[in-house]
Amino acid sequence: MFKNKFIVIGITGSIAAYKAAELVSCLKKRGAQVQCIMTKAAQAFLTPLTFRTLSQNPVITELFAEPQCWNVEHVGLAEAADLFVVAPATANLMAKVCYGIADDFLTTTILATKAPILFAPAMNVNMYFNTVTQKNIARLKEQGHLFIEPEQGYLACGTQGQGRLASLDLILAKIEEQLVWEKPLQGKKVLVTAGPTRESLDPVRFLTNRSSGKMGYALAKQAHLLGAEVFLISGPTELQPFPGVNCIKIETAREMYETVLRYAEDCQVLIKAAAVADYRPKERQQEKIKKQPGEIVLELTRNPDILAELGKNKGEKILVGFAAETEKVVFSAAEKARKKHLDFIVANDVTQEGAGFACDTNIVSFVFPDGKIKELGKMSKDEVAKAILQEVIMIGA
Repeated sequence: MFKNKFIVIGITGSIAAYKAAELVSCLKKRGAQVQCIMTKAAQAFLTPLTFRTLSQNPVITELFAEPQCWNVEHVGLAEAADLFVVAPATANLMAKVCYGIADDFLTTTILATKAPILFAPAMNVNMYFNTVTQKNIARLKEQGHLFIEPEQGYLACGTQGQGRLASLDLILAKIEEQLVWEKPLQGKKVLVTAGPTRESLDPVRFLTNRSSGKMGYALAKQAHLLGAEVFLISGPTELQPFPGVNCIKIETAREMYETVLRYAEDCQVLIKAAAVADYRPKERQQEKIKKQPGEIVLELTRNPDILAELGKNKGEKILVGFAAETEKVVFSAAEKARKKHLDFIVANDVTQEGAGFACDTNIVSFVFPDGKIKELGKMSKDEVAKAILQEVIMIGA
């Protein structure tokens, strides 16, 4: 997503400028080309050397400094940029951009660019909610500029309130959104399930499986980046959903069944990546089961088959399933795809190294009801998610 993208980071005179250093570092690690511009006030908080080291590029600080290459530098930079990010953005900087004042390199370049501009404000809470500042922000939004609202919390000036620079994760997520220019799923609603379910034995014990939820969360993220409104129905995991994804938490297979059927009606694409328990204890003990002599027999009963239920009432929806197998992977997956009326099923052998639960990678095949197979090599789960969604788009989403 970030590889070879040219991102200009504008750093202005706020104590939050130190957080921009981590932002630059993260963008470089993800493969982006980063050019930093510092205002004179920003240099009172951090030196250009910091950003030069992290970006591996000279830092621009003066409008009339000797250019690094032979062009009108602010114009050349404005035309080359895929995205401008001003983080932190002060009230002063936003006011100048709002009214077309170009008195330094950053404001001049912002006025010259056609790239999207993303502002991440950071300032005292009273400055942020000042009528003038709010009017300037509203006007900049009307002009098509993008914003990430500051967070609530303790501020450097010693007060509490909204004014802290947004979290790094949120800024990176918003940048990622802007780097996906084509939105083929715009206007579509996509339902994704993820993670394991838990089936209670007693108040302290439960049956579950090894699913981490990583594949489903990657699918939800990529569907959101492609423009869809995403509903992620998730079993218990340690993961955080991608900003903008609607996440509904459940615990048991029956809860997932009820929630999926409730949301599926309004969705055009259904992707069942969750590892739902096939069975649950027939009876849940109200008190903790005590250790006792001899064996304990655990009686199980079937959980509802969510995928089969969706297949019965599929209509024009696109329905994708998952098959995590340990033997006869393709045969089992093809049979499942036919029986449950799937458009295709994503099959993998969880015994393979680099595939299956809790890994950051996966090795899958797309198996279609007519027996056609499309094999993918070892990929990150984000890459697998992109491939699945491309297949969904080709089918007709």
